[in-house]
Amino acid sequence: MSTTKIVYGLYADDDDLMNGVKAFNDKGIAINEVYTPFPVHGLDKALGLKKTRISDAAFLYALYGVSIGATVTWYVMNHDWPQNIGGKPAFDWAHNMPAFVVPMFELMVFCAAHMMSLTFLVRNKMYPGAPAQNPDPRTTDDKFMMEFVTDDVESVKQLLIDTGVEEITVKNVESVTQPLAGNDDKDITVKDA
Repeated sequence: MSTTKIVYGLYADDDDLMNGVKAFNDKGIAINEVYTPFPVHGLDKALGLKKTRISDAAFLYALYGVSIGATVTWYVMNHDWPQNIGGKPAFDWAHNMPAFVVPMFELMVFCAAHMMSLTFLVRNKMYPGAPAQNPDPRTTDDKFMMEFVTDDVESVKQLLIDTGVEEITVKNVESVTQPLAGNDDKDITVKDA
């Protein structure tokens, strides 16, 4: 039987969470995951996470949107149904392009925003029907949680207490399939430690 456990430390404040992350980094204890109800400034840097590539994807999606806009305006106004509208004859697309900047811009924003959202949801496995990955629903409201996978439970618990944790939960690795709330596992509440 494995002695590896999952330890969850629940914080009430993002400043306490950041202090906890720094304390664990100083001790060289690896943090498996951090759950927060909103983005915490500087947390990604404190955890040593790499820069996200969503901005690169957004640029490619925006280029796709501009390309679609340019292709549609060229095809409709210069190839499919050329008309002289408001004194703007359909000579070629380059001469008429300034009139189509607005629809091209709108398609650029539309494609970038929608495709970035879909990429984010699929990449983070948050699509419809995906199982919940959050171990405690309170972290979607007002609590902050750190998750550790460790063999040295006591030192992790002690450092969590030292950094102002509100609640500590220890679970077996094999039993982690459902959210914490409502489970009959070993819960340890620490107040004013």
